[in-house]
Amino acid sequence: MGRWVFKATAYKSQACKGFVGYGDADPSNVSPLVHGAEMRVAETRAVNRALRKAYGIGICSVEEIGAFAGQPDSRSDSRKLPQATSGDGNHGGPKVRDRLCQLIRQHQLDPNLVKAYATDFCGTKTLREATREQVENFVTHLADWAEKDRNALLCQLNSYLGQKEGAA
Repeated sequence: MGRWVFKATAYKSQACKGFVGYGDADPSNVSPLVHGAEMRVAETRAVNRALRKAYGIGICSVEEIGAFAGQPDSRSDSRKLPQATSGDGNHGGPKVRDRLCQLIRQHQLDPNLVKAYATDFCGTKTLREATREQVENFVTHLADWAEKDRNALLCQLNSYLGQKEGAA
């Protein structure tokens, strides 16, 4: 055990000076599911951060978002992308936010366009105003569409390009 710190550098080309990312992990900042694997978590975090810098990806990796899954944040709004639970109150799967981030990475989607589409899909001005059920329905819809016809989904997302520029 102990604290691990890694440094990773991502190069987009041979002429590139590189994009550096650091990752740290210790038992206090990783999920209980990966206790004992802090070294690998730190390495993954460093690589992910370097790649996000290199390619301008504005979202965290699932490994970082899930790091605090067992530690509820008393400041968080209960309607914000909550963790799914089974009927008996036990946690029944990954957080909706984690699943959404995973879909964005897996299908290489623009997170800002996905957010704009999500608010439109949920019929709200901001994603925070959406209910848990609305967001869960959106994530399910997005996953299905991405698997069935990614190109059509990209066309739909690209229709939000003007909103992305105005929101920045």
